[in-house]
Amino acid sequence: MPDAMQSATLDEVFDRIDTDLDDSVQRLFDLLRIPSVSTDSAFDNDTRRAATWCADQLSAIGFDATVRDTTGHPIVVAHHAGESKSPHVLYYGHYDVQPPDPLELWKSPPFEPVLAESAHGKKIVARGAVDDKGQLMTFIEAFRAWKAVHGSLPFPVSIMLEGEEESGSPSLDAFLEANKDELQADVCVVCDTGMWDIDTPAITYMLRGLLYTEITLHGPTHDLHSGMYGGAVLNPINALTRVLAQLHDHDGRIQVPGFYDDVREIGEAEAQQWRTLGFDEEAFLGSAGLKTPTGEAGRSTLERTWSRPTCDINGIKGGYIGEGAKTVIGSHATAKVSFRLVADQDPQKILAGLKQFLDARTPPDGRWEIDNHGASPAMRVPTKSPYLTAALAGLKRAYDRDPVLIGTGGSIPLVGSVQRILGFDSLLVGFGLDDDAVHSPNEKFELRCYHGGIKSHAAIIAELAQLSRT
Repeated sequence: MPDAMQSATLDEVFDRIDTDLDDSVQRLFDLLRIPSVSTDSAFDNDTRRAATWCADQLSAIGFDATVRDTTGHPIVVAHHAGESKSPHVLYYGHYDVQPPDPLELWKSPPFEPVLAESAHGKKIVARGAVDDKGQLMTFIEAFRAWKAVHGSLPFPVSIMLEGEEESGSPSLDAFLEANKDELQADVCVVCDTGMWDIDTPAITYMLRGLLYTEITLHGPTHDLHSGMYGGAVLNPINALTRVLAQLHDHDGRIQVPGFYDDVREIGEAEAQQWRTLGFDEEAFLGSAGLKTPTGEAGRSTLERTWSRPTCDINGIKGGYIGEGAKTVIGSHATAKVSFRLVADQDPQKILAGLKQFLDARTPPDGRWEIDNHGASPAMRVPTKSPYLTAALAGLKRAYDRDPVLIGTGGSIPLVGSVQRILGFDSLLVGFGLDDDAVHSPNEKFELRCYHGGIKSHAAIIAELAQLSRT
């Protein structure tokens, strides 16, 4: 338990956070106005501008912050020495965002943030509001408040803000390798996950991996007149859709060879813990406008999203897709197919299995082309460590209720890379909600979650500071 002096110290920081909340929101709005879409080269200048903005904010509160070039988008690195020598904590977030399309479904322009009414009071609506600009600002604003009250930070802090998380982090591993010594720390705090609900904070200990592919089936040398050639030659669109339809069997199991070889079942104790969380399946489906759960047969929704691997077609194109009619047989057809992977699955093994799956179904005169747009393994974060204990205690102080340990279906390439390259584990502490419309039109971040996230990071700082005194 924190002593009276420590509680008083944190209360001062909380007061500062409360007083400064309006300005904190405006600073977030400034960042949200920058369209840092990492997957589209048309936004390259804006993506760099977002990196510079973040570095300037960190410099303004006393960090030694720089914008580092990579083979792709830049990475922001910042350091603060702190008052003690330990623990040394590396904080991670990403300043890039998903494309805002389809634009016509937004109720307000995606890069003109607004405060709108919500069931929980107010919500911040903009692309990147929760993924991940709002979340990275929670710890930056916590540092700002802590330094305003105390003049320094209690332990060494490093910050790394990535600009390619939404495009597969192609430059990340090389950057970590090249800067391994500089980025050494005891633990990494990642703020890119969610809460259990609006009132209950959480730490994510299970994180699925990702293999993202683009599959093209080539056929004729050029587009053909469907009246002259239709029914007589290979139609790549017809053939590709037939093959894609075979990725799952009638029970929802994925038919890629060897796909389930390394998939582990969760233990009964873990399953029981999940059952006690009181997951509201109806509300979860309702947030997407749906009523009927689907997926791998015989599995609960939490299993399907936390501990079971998946395969999804994320996009498909071929032939003529413009307005009106054009009767052609396209020369090729392309699908974007992603696999969410679980612990012990090797993305490269799954990629090899996918190639085997496609080769076995190659139509006459057809030729496959497979592009790998990113591969990262799944992670299970250790649930027993002094850093996890400190983070849980900090969340409880901020929310006055016990936090929970949860899984997530998303993927954060950094977590596996930090463990493999830098040699230490991560704490996944986030403040998003299931209905935040991540990657969708009208993405939002509840103001209560933004405010609570800032306070939570301040409380975690207070708890981590005690580790150097024990």
